[in-house]
Amino acid sequence: MDKTIATPAEAVARIPDGATVMIGGFGGSGAPIELIHALIDHGARNLTVINNNAGNGHVGLAALIEQGQVAKLICSFPRSADPKVFTDLYLSGGIALELVPQGTLAERIRAGGAGIPAFYTPTSYGTDLAEGKPVAEFDGRMYVQERWLKADFALIKAEEADPLGNLTYRMAARNFNPVMAMAARVTIAQVSRIVAPGAIDPEVVVTPGIFVDGIVPVENPQQEEVLNRQEAVYP
Repeated sequence: MDKTIATPAEAVARIPDGATVMIGGFGGSGAPIELIHALIDHGARNLTVINNNAGNGHVGLAALIEQGQVAKLICSFPRSADPKVFTDLYLSGGIALELVPQGTLAERIRAGGAGIPAFYTPTSYGTDLAEGKPVAEFDGRMYVQERWLKADFALIKAEEADPLGNLTYRMAARNFNPVMAMAARVTIAQVSRIVAPGAIDPEVVVTPGIFVDGIVPVENPQQEEVLNRQEAVYP
């Protein structure tokens, strides 16, 4: 089954208003800029976005937020290098925030992909982030119950793919992308190269094609940090 999709625009066309969307990346590393910009052009609104941070500058996730398309953000770091777009909107009441410690965020996403509805972690016990959540004691230490995170769609960035959707990643760009691929009902990956079936050594496949619904060739992907140094604005 060839999962290749011709363009980012075609890949995101079925994302509806109100969808929950996981977006890969750690800052600009591994962020699927072309898919995010295609989602802006598509115009879906009232989205819940799950990401490590809140975007920087006026491109990528920050641009999606700036266009008023995100109703709620679930993330670990709402304040990063240049978070002005999110900060201004949040302070004015224009966007909701669910703050999640980074390790907990990763584990909640992993749990969603693994079919584990809840788990316990000591992180956040005794803080505002634990308010209203079940707690329990294990071996003399208090733990907070956290629920899985799942999404309707995941937009991720990979380095290499075959037409079946098997993926590899480039260095630190791996970050949240593999776990998000497993936790979404529909996973769309932009990839720098598509190679023939069997050309990727199975030993180096990180995300098996069973978790991927579409792959979009983007041979020269844009990098968030470069765009911000250029003071780029999208759209």
